[in-house]
Amino acid sequence: MPLQVSDYSWQQTKTAVFLSLPLKGVCVRDTDVFCTENYLKVNFPPFLFEAFLYAPIDDESSKAKIGNDTIVFTLYKKEAAMWETLSVTGVDKEMMQRIREKSILQAQERAKEATEAKAAAKREDQKYALSVMMKIEEEERKKIEDMKENERIKATKELEAWKEYQRKAEEQKKIQREEKLCQKEKQIKEERKKIKYKSLTRNLASRNLAPKGRNSENIFTEKLKEDSIPAPRSVGSIKINFTPRVFPTALRESQVAEEEEWLHKQAEARRAMNTDIAELCDLKEEEKNPEWLKDKGNKLFATENYLAAINAYNLAIRLNNKMPLLYLNRAACHLKLKNLHKAIEDSSKEFCSLEGIECQASEPKLSHHIPSDLHVYIQMA
Repeated sequence: MPLQVSDYSWQQTKTAVFLSLPLKGVCVRDTDVFCTENYLKVNFPPFLFEAFLYAPIDDESSKAKIGNDTIVFTLYKKEAAMWETLSVTGVDKEMMQRIREKSILQAQERAKEATEAKAAAKREDQKYALSVMMKIEEEERKKIEDMKENERIKATKELEAWKEYQRKAEEQKKIQREEKLCQKEKQIKEERKKIKYKSLTRNLASRNLAPKGRNSENIFTEKLKEDSIPAPRSVGSIKINFTPRVFPTALRESQVAEEEEWLHKQAEARRAMNTDIAELCDLKEEEKNPEWLKDKGNKLFATENYLAAINAYNLAIRLNNKMPLLYLNRAACHLKLKNLHKAIEDSSKEFCSLEGIECQASEPKLSHHIPSDLHVYIQMA
């Protein structure tokens, strides 16, 4: 049960009320003060003080000072007038309860309004800060764009100046080339004149070597005129036709008779073997030789281009299928490409070709020409 404090003193003026409330051991930490227009409450356990004020006060500007076992209130009146008493007299409990509830509602509304005002002020501050930030960013962006535009204009001017410099340099070079050409033409004309003059004086000197009587004159006479100089020869073009050559060697290094005989034999051999096929139309004469194709395939095999080597051997076999080394080398290419069946087939063809050659030549068999194992590296012939 709280103890009601009735021992207090107060004084007033027309505008203010000074209330002194003695409380032993009072401090700010443990004291709860509640004040509205018509109600004042101090709670310092176990003490309790309530005052239902005589007239409304300005609770926002009123003050309280706690210290020295006393609380001193300075309450400012809303209307300048003298109060008869500090508290309203003749107030029952229901009236007191209504005043308390009303004061609490007023305090809550004020607190709510203060909170809303604070939130609104905070929003306004944020909005203002955002607008300031956006303005600063806009100024920075505009500044950057201006810098970019200035740099672009500067670069454009520099590029135009460089182009103008290049154009002037080209014009200067062109003028210099034209001047050099003019000087060369002048020099050529002067040299031609000198040559013509020398040839004319030489002809006149040769004519006057044997003078006849009074008709003899000095070769350097003043009667030499420019109209006596013969006109230059007319300009023309000479068309030269060269005899087509089958062999790339120069004519001075070749023997025509032997070449013609070789070409005749090659033509007869092609007719005998039916080698006039479409693939040979675009080939040179030396490329139609099976020996040349075999060497070409060997070079391609050495560079590990096995497909191209097979093509070279195929064409050589079509030109001359009596050469066993072509089948042997093609079998080696198929072996490198892991075409084992084709490698065995070409090895069998090479064997048959060797057998036929030996029978025709009536020579003893050379068994070492036939490979005993397909995985043995074949020396390219």
